[in-house]
Amino acid sequence: MSGGVPPRSSRVRRIVRGPRPEAVPSLVARACALVGLLDVAGGVFPRFRHSRMHSFAEVLPGSFGPFAAALSLSAGVLLLLLAHGLRRGKRRAWRAAVVLLPAGAISQFMYRHSIVGALISIALLVPLLVHRDQFKALPDPRSRWRALANFVLMGAGSLGLGLVIVSVHPGRLIGDPSLADRITHVLYGLFGFEGPVDYQGNTSWTVAFSLGALGWITAVTTIYLAFRPEHPAARLTEDDESRLRALLDKHGRRDSLGHFALRRDKAVVFSPSGKAAVTYRVVSGVMLASGDPIGDVEAWPGAIERFMDEAKAHSWTPAVMGCSETGGEVWTRETGLDALELGDEAVVDVADFSLAGRAMRNVRQMVKRIERAGYETRVRRVRDLGEAELERIRRAAEDWRGTDTERGFSMALGRVGDASDGDCLIATAHKADEVPGEYGDLKAILHFVPWGPDGASLDLMRRDRSADPGMNELLIVAALQAAPKFGITRVSLNFAMFRSALARGEKIGAGPVLRAWRGLLVFLSRWFQIESLYKFNAKFQPRWEPRFVVYRASGDLPRIGFAAMQAEGFVNLALPLPRFLRRRSSAARACAHTVAERDVRAA
Repeated sequence: MSGGVPPRSSRVRRIVRGPRPEAVPSLVARACALVGLLDVAGGVFPRFRHSRMHSFAEVLPGSFGPFAAALSLSAGVLLLLLAHGLRRGKRRAWRAAVVLLPAGAISQFMYRHSIVGALISIALLVPLLVHRDQFKALPDPRSRWRALANFVLMGAGSLGLGLVIVSVHPGRLIGDPSLADRITHVLYGLFGFEGPVDYQGNTSWTVAFSLGALGWITAVTTIYLAFRPEHPAARLTEDDESRLRALLDKHGRRDSLGHFALRRDKAVVFSPSGKAAVTYRVVSGVMLASGDPIGDVEAWPGAIERFMDEAKAHSWTPAVMGCSETGGEVWTRETGLDALELGDEAVVDVADFSLAGRAMRNVRQMVKRIERAGYETRVRRVRDLGEAELERIRRAAEDWRGTDTERGFSMALGRVGDASDGDCLIATAHKADEVPGEYGDLKAILHFVPWGPDGASLDLMRRDRSADPGMNELLIVAALQAAPKFGITRVSLNFAMFRSALARGEKIGAGPVLRAWRGLLVFLSRWFQIESLYKFNAKFQPRWEPRFVVYRASGDLPRIGFAAMQAEGFVNLALPLPRFLRRRSSAARACAHTVAERDVRAA
């Protein structure tokens, strides 16, 4: 049964439904968040400190002594920062909480002589110590950008909270300071200096210590993130890539997305036998795999088990984007995860493709018009191109990208013309101009990766913006017509999200719910090319192969969707560098391990 779905593995049966969050970490995280919110409220709002709640909130960790407001604020913010890590069972968050809570208990007893306050800290500490085995998750991949992001976010939060602190004492204010004066006072206070706003009595000291505490927390957390040991995102090593290529040589025909596993910004886990593998990237705490496992289908359960074990060790949310129906069956059966149809992949059988007939009239007319305008096409293997031409193609592909952000993850290789990708196909369009441009007569590029020995899968489309419309149609037709010469019998074009909903929603008799769903998809197409990509693919009369997203729980879907948008490049949380700073030398571009896109343009 090498070609079918593998039987259930007795080994994998133990990991049904994957690493769900445990009850104790979730409860402890909620308790820390509640305590943090109450501490922040107790430190900011004077009326809150004199309300009936004060008798309870006052004894929480951090609200004691003459610096009650500042310490309450500090403890509240720190506990809020720890809550997310505790919920995910992170070991370092557990260690920080174990240190913070006894410190709060000792301070309660020594400065306020409050036994109740000490007991509250101990009450939170007890479940942490008793259930310490549930806090074993390892750190996430991270970089120094996290420190800068923390500084920006904490700085903005401190400014907003500082304005609240400055403004909640209207009865103590001297004069009527303007908003500019209040902002200035907050900025001075965050750095430990006195600002232009004055108060009566000891209120000025309360405000000063509170603002100083916010500035101290911002500085300390930023410094910690900047100098802590770095855990960079895993990369595909040369050995990993060699092993994956060996698996693809034997089993690459199964999945059109298989070759995209060779992206070098992915990590990989292999089955114990080494006959199967799952590649993935971690984005915002989501362990995101794409396509089906690579290798022998009989060994898939072992690779899936390793994937789930890795997710559990780091408390990552497991998810699979774009797996086939067979892959979805194996994932859901072996792990207890759920699957949802995400869209359809357009696959053209070369033997059935023809420009003849009414259905292909628009494509046929467009191609003929462009050919009459003087364009010609060339389809070649990467290995057959000279280095000078490859370099020109690489530079053009980068400059014609159209966005500052690289896009692509599940259906993009991330490089063009690499020496190790000699089997890839490149289709180019050319037209001689009176005044040659920077890239000579090159006007458009299509790049295809291998899909086993007899298939090709579209990687990227790029064109000169000054070229005539229809370059993509021209090159797809040229590639399909040249395919038999290369022994290619099938070509995977693009992935159309929610294709079936769009197709059914426009048919006569569609119900109101389906029509409303289609209307929403059409509206979102203004930004994400959902409808236009479907219609572009449909021009070539493909057969549609469903693709699925595999997930743990419905509540994870928004988080998985956001992580997928980050991975694909539609959402970029990193601060972009100016374009000229991101330029690289020709040699670096040829072999750099970059994140690229699948930039598909509709005519």
